[in-house]
Amino acid sequence: MAREKTHFICQSCGTIEPRWLGRCPGCGSWGSLVEERQAAGDSERRASAGEPPRAQPITAIAGGAEHRLVSGIAELDRVLGGGLVPGSVVLVGGDPGIGKSTLLLQCSGALSRAGHGVLYVAGEESAQQTRLRGERLGVLVEPLLVLAEACLEDILPTVKSAAPACLVIDSIQTVYSSKLESAPGSISQLREVAAQLITWARRFGMPIVLIGHVTKDGAIAGPKVLEHMVDTVLYFEADSGHACRILRAVKNRHGSTNEIGVFEMGAAGLIEVENPSQLFLAERAEGAPGSAVTASLEGSRPLLVELQGLVTTSGLANPRRMATGVDAARLSLIVAILEKRGGLHLHGCDIFANVAGGARLSEPAADLGIAAVLASSFLDRPIAPGTVVFGELGLAGEVRSVSQVEARLKEAAKLGFHRALVPQASSIAEQAARGLEIIRLRSVVELLGVL
Repeated sequence: MAREKTHFICQSCGTIEPRWLGRCPGCGSWGSLVEERQAAGDSERRASAGEPPRAQPITAIAGGAEHRLVSGIAELDRVLGGGLVPGSVVLVGGDPGIGKSTLLLQCSGALSRAGHGVLYVAGEESAQQTRLRGERLGVLVEPLLVLAEACLEDILPTVKSAAPACLVIDSIQTVYSSKLESAPGSISQLREVAAQLITWARRFGMPIVLIGHVTKDGAIAGPKVLEHMVDTVLYFEADSGHACRILRAVKNRHGSTNEIGVFEMGAAGLIEVENPSQLFLAERAEGAPGSAVTASLEGSRPLLVELQGLVTTSGLANPRRMATGVDAARLSLIVAILEKRGGLHLHGCDIFANVAGGARLSEPAADLGIAAVLASSFLDRPIAPGTVVFGELGLAGEVRSVSQVEARLKEAAKLGFHRALVPQASSIAEQAARGLEIIRLRSVVELLGVL
């Protein structure tokens, strides 16, 4: 009879210790080591009998056109790189209640309407609860199968007999293997269940989509190795109080990690936003000091978003610097450039910067827009209506060029803007600048002069 092994595993980082410790030596978490028993040989991978596989030149491997399974949700397909790749495993994470299950149930319904069988494994709710949610979302389609089960050894035979085109697991933390004695969601269970599902996907060429819980820090719960094992990791983001949802790829072996998908939560589920720029600018108050529009690029999609700035006299010894939607360190850098190169005395002021609508900007092309709103608020002078501003700021106060200027200008012209403040070195075709007054800037001093 196999002898049982006892060890303690950190539920935060996966560190294995032979005895219990109050504090994990790997990540420093207190009280995170949990005892787990496992029979020796239960999870060992033994080599199959017979002749071992032989390596072959990469040129001798049969190739072919990449075939993707189109989900039927354009925003999801955009983030995935064109659809689900057969044999791939996709992990979707996000805060509780943000819409992960809603998105994947809508995706399952769209695939089923297209004639592709989908098996939706609900580990967190009953089949009746899943049907009620399906009625609200309008996805009651015959090829969509629902299985309310959490044991992996019962799920895999059902998958084999049903032979669906796609498998959805909701969620990976609730599924467990009966070979292990540890609780569902533990480190050992996550590794074992994920490894078997990935092997199943590769063997039968079936795409599998997993829903993952997140921790209080916003990271997917479980060891980081879970994200390394899968092919694609998607995060569902949203700010509290906003109906806008952003789906972002942080890892994608079959596509770009720069694309985003924009959704809006409604009574009937998630609605695709075909023109996110119009959504972000819907409630903009023109003619107010401290407001400007910048053109950001997310993957291949240009987005126009409203930047807001507020500069006010501070009564504190250390004035506040607060940023929402932009990097706080970048905001401090821009404030320093405005003081040193632009001659604005901001050292005794509270400074606030915000991206309206719940969007988040990470590229440096928003630097010029942030500088514009801070200067506008400090001088109490509004920026002329119909103006879009974008460019990167250097420490010497110079305005540096950014990528895909023409795509940003076309998006601005489509939404009715007629004036653009761009870097001096930008190369712009005449067709892209049609209907726009292009003002080229070399430094932050010229920006202040134009404003």
